[in-house]
Amino acid sequence: MSPPGTGAALANVSLDDKYALDSGRVYLTGTQAIVRLLILQQQRDRLAGLNTGGFVSGYRGSPLGGLDQALWAAKKFLGRANVTFQPGLNEDLAATSIWGTQQLNLHPGATVDGVYAMWYGKGPGVDRCGDVFKHANFAGTSKHGGVLALAGDDHAAKSSTLPHQSDHQFSAAMIPVLYPSSVQEILDLGLHGWAMSRYSGLWVGFKCVADTVESSASVSIDPDRVNIVVPDDFPLPPDGVSIRWPDPFLATEARMQDYKIYAALHYARVNRLNRIVVDSPRPRLGIVTSGKSYLDVRQALDDLGLDERDMAELGIRVYKIAMPWPLEPEGVREFAEGLEEILVVEEKRQVVEYQLKEQLYNWRDDVRPRVVGKFDEKGEWVRPHGDWLLPAASELTPAMIARVIAKRIERLGLHPNDADRERIARRVEFINQKEAALAKPRIGIARTPFFCSGCPHNTSTRVPEGSRATAGIGCHVMAIWMDRSTSEFTHMGGEGVPWIGQAPFTKEKHIFANLGDGTYYHSGLLAIRAAVAARVNITYKILYNDAVAMTGGQPFDGPLSPQDIARQVAAEGVTKIVVVTDEPGKYPSGYFTDSIRIHHRDELDAVQRELRETEGTSILIYDQTCAAEKRRRRKRGKFPDPAKRVVINELVCEGCGDCGIKSNCVSVAPVETEFGRKRTIDQSSCNKDYSCVNGFCPSFVTVEGGNLRKPGRAEAPDFSTLPPPPPAPSLADPYGILVTGIGGTGVVTIGALLGMAAHLEGRGVSVLDMAGLAQKNGSVVSHVRIADTPEKLHATRIAAGEAKLVLACDILTGVGYESVAKMQRGVSKALVNTGLVMPADFTRKPDLQFPLGSMEREISDAVAPGDAEFVDASTLATRLMGDSIATNLFMVGYAYQRGLLPLSEASILRAIELNATSVESNTLAFQWGRMAAHAPGTVAEAATPKRPKAESQRISGSLDEVIERRVRYLTGYQDAAYAKAYEDLVARVRSTEARVSPGSTALADAVARYDFKLRAIKDEYEVARLYAETDFADRVAEQFEGDYRLVFHLAPPLTNKPDTATGIAKKSSYGPWMMKAFRLLAKLRRLRGTWLDVFGRTDERRLERRLLAEYETLVDEILGKLAPHNHAIAVEIARVPEQIRGYGHVKERFVKEAKARETVLLGEFRAAVAQTAPVRVAA
Repeated sequence: MSPPGTGAALANVSLDDKYALDSGRVYLTGTQAIVRLLILQQQRDRLAGLNTGGFVSGYRGSPLGGLDQALWAAKKFLGRANVTFQPGLNEDLAATSIWGTQQLNLHPGATVDGVYAMWYGKGPGVDRCGDVFKHANFAGTSKHGGVLALAGDDHAAKSSTLPHQSDHQFSAAMIPVLYPSSVQEILDLGLHGWAMSRYSGLWVGFKCVADTVESSASVSIDPDRVNIVVPDDFPLPPDGVSIRWPDPFLATEARMQDYKIYAALHYARVNRLNRIVVDSPRPRLGIVTSGKSYLDVRQALDDLGLDERDMAELGIRVYKIAMPWPLEPEGVREFAEGLEEILVVEEKRQVVEYQLKEQLYNWRDDVRPRVVGKFDEKGEWVRPHGDWLLPAASELTPAMIARVIAKRIERLGLHPNDADRERIARRVEFINQKEAALAKPRIGIARTPFFCSGCPHNTSTRVPEGSRATAGIGCHVMAIWMDRSTSEFTHMGGEGVPWIGQAPFTKEKHIFANLGDGTYYHSGLLAIRAAVAARVNITYKILYNDAVAMTGGQPFDGPLSPQDIARQVAAEGVTKIVVVTDEPGKYPSGYFTDSIRIHHRDELDAVQRELRETEGTSILIYDQTCAAEKRRRRKRGKFPDPAKRVVINELVCEGCGDCGIKSNCVSVAPVETEFGRKRTIDQSSCNKDYSCVNGFCPSFVTVEGGNLRKPGRAEAPDFSTLPPPPPAPSLADPYGILVTGIGGTGVVTIGALLGMAAHLEGRGVSVLDMAGLAQKNGSVVSHVRIADTPEKLHATRIAAGEAKLVLACDILTGVGYESVAKMQRGVSKALVNTGLVMPADFTRKPDLQFPLGSMEREISDAVAPGDAEFVDASTLATRLMGDSIATNLFMVGYAYQRGLLPLSEASILRAIELNATSVESNTLAFQWGRMAAHAPGTVAEAATPKRPKAESQRISGSLDEVIERRVRYLTGYQDAAYAKAYEDLVARVRSTEARVSPGSTALADAVARYDFKLRAIKDEYEVARLYAETDFADRVAEQFEGDYRLVFHLAPPLTNKPDTATGIAKKSSYGPWMMKAFRLLAKLRRLRGTWLDVFGRTDERRLERRLLAEYETLVDEILGKLAPHNHAIAVEIARVPEQIRGYGHVKERFVKEAKARETVLLGEFRAAVAQTAPVRVAA
């Protein structure tokens, strides 16, 4: 095989290969492997002369959240294989339809010999199906049919409200369980599963976890790859074990207990599903494991530096179990012979361990090995129980397993020499040190999953003050960790029902319950029926967003509209129905009955206040399309795209953050200016929800009509002149690349592209995407492992300290636990994008800091000096390409040119081409990244904006400049005398500070900034001036083109009075004529403070004048008492006005908080005493 990155001939590959090819190797994900499995079974049946059909039904949920989309995408290929996909209304009804497929051949008219069927569902869906699973499994399968039941288990609850483990539910229903450990095994064991089902008459469970389903690999799809042996030596009953009718109830049980489950065991034995994968001539320690835990064990052994030769010398034998329940006993006996101890490694509650102990129980004491797993040799059933070895909670890590294996090796004295002992001890010490270092307090911010930009739930999940809501299953469950007075949740379909048990025993009269439209259709209507029957006071907020948003925007599994919902709940007997929407005018006449009122979402608070006083069960249908789905449909031209966008006049903005609170939207971004942090709208991510306009601030303007200018691209140089990169890394050992980024920005695509590039070169490759709920603005991590051959890849995750490259497309995710844990000095290199993208907490924390320096140090410390490189790829890519989405491919190009990718340019570019999305842009971004690594100066010059940064965004470089700019501002604000008063005060502070604390200007700087802030209040005259006499209109013209108009959103205190219920004034919209009014009003600013100043008589203006007077009085006091010992406190006092911001009621709230802090600090200042030097007493 040619060395990596040499440009060897690439395989002729298309994206359809995974389904279209009859044999060979293809690159696919675990989810796609499940689809291919259906085609493979049809291939095998046809080769066997069978005329069968396939049938798939189930209900989506992580880690099987994208299976239905993959099935739809493969419709053409599934049709050729005679496979029908029918999404289930919910899990148990889907399972019932699967049961029906096995009954087909009991009746005349069947057009096929049998139907091989596949059910799929998340772990909770398995729980839900207990009844139908038992009935259908006892009834049996058809001779040429068979059932595979896919359980998506989320052991660590990364995308679930509860960790789940389906093994025990399957065993309770007498369903054997297969547990694949790789994408290849999804295919191999899946074929065994249907063969076993046909042979034994049983349904067969198929355990799917993220490490297999959400990983990608290059696999073989040869239909004859798996040699299936159908046993002919098991004593089956004369009438067989297949489904039949009639079938007496007790006869089905007898057939199960006497034959079927033992037939499955016999099948597993004959086909050696469980096997020894590592052996020793003198075995003493046996390790038993299956599925994901097998991957962790192999990784743990790698972490300890133990290859198969080392294990043979140490006396270690590894038993890989493909069928954890029931555990086949003859294979166990063969494995256990000669062992002193068996370590069972499995996640969650014991499945294999209990069976293993039972099977070994009757062995003689002198030959029976000791069994440990969850607990040490002291055991579980003592009081107190023994120490946990491998805990049942959450999921196991390779580090945990490595420590346990090392201890068992030490306890058994397996070390043949001191060198081996020391080597293993060093590896364990490294693991311990790494975990200890990571346990220390680190960066205080994180990327928590959050609603998408413009998500309807940003508004719909709010409740009035004094009320509370309960959460439901779906995206809106994230309201739990937001400022939404939302707590508790139930299983899917139980939303609101806990209130039935609470209502009789509480003084609380009413609650709200959030219920997603997908959940409503799944089973939620029954919860509403229960609430009506119980006569409780509850309002169901049915959140209709026209898609199953949580798992990828799938359509409903049947017809559903707001009209349907209204009719259905009316028939259930609810007391009141109202509709709240962002577009009240969209419904045709007669769409709802006359009794149903339609409200704009701006009236949500008032509507909910009314509903909480309504007796009985009421319904609020909140109708607004999912923002992510809007974006997808708009790209396809299937959803209205209004010519309306929001901009913020940053000079008017006060940085109060009320727009973030009102909208809860991550497209409201910070912009640092000379006058503090302000806000801007990220137009590239904005989904046109417009709720940010409700922020109580006059800085919001909508640009209506026209279009957003397409950002210009920099002129591309001749990339053919780029020199080749340094020699690519060796693939003699697996090469691990950890890719990190922000969910929803295309970071997962990077892993897919690298994986496809490796596949094109004929390499072994696996890609594991750790996404789940993190896809919603959270931290996404992809593990990419590349080797010469597939056989060298055992684990899908990169081991602790074993990442050769950390490609951090976002520095905040790059400094996370998952990333830093994979770095090691002398092993890892880090390439980090330092572009600032605030985490979602910024919506509620306006002063949230992005500790870039600390994060860079954290990463630099984790690798060897010089092995971390930081580049602001976001800014460069956006300026060069006109879109921040180019950032990730820019980073790939940069890494390639640095010689950090063991791939050729040709394979990467071919992978981009095969991806068939924005091919030209992605190719260009890749080449720009290469150029940035080779000639950073050239790229920086190309990325320099042709128009200089706005003057307000240029930060002053000295105190003199700070003062000079503010004097100039205040002169324009009012007059020279007003500015002179400011200048004199600052000069006096500066002089006093220089005398008391030589060399320090912190106090003068604080007074210069914040006396100015209190003087330059943004009253009506100033807001008008900042629109009419600045470059605001020019800056809008730079962003937009065509025939547009500006609409201003204001709440003039003389006309817009506060709402009696909320105390908040509503804003009004004013058209383009407002600019003329602003020009006139700006010219009247000399009236400020005179008897003609009509605006100066409001409470807000009086408050602002008082704040300035109080501040300057306070400065006088500080100057009179200033001393070295109280200087630091004086600076803090002088900075207090930084916290006074906003307009109207928002400013009032900030003033109260600031004054409270000022009082505390002033007390400390007045009480501070100088430290006296200790008096030395002569001896």
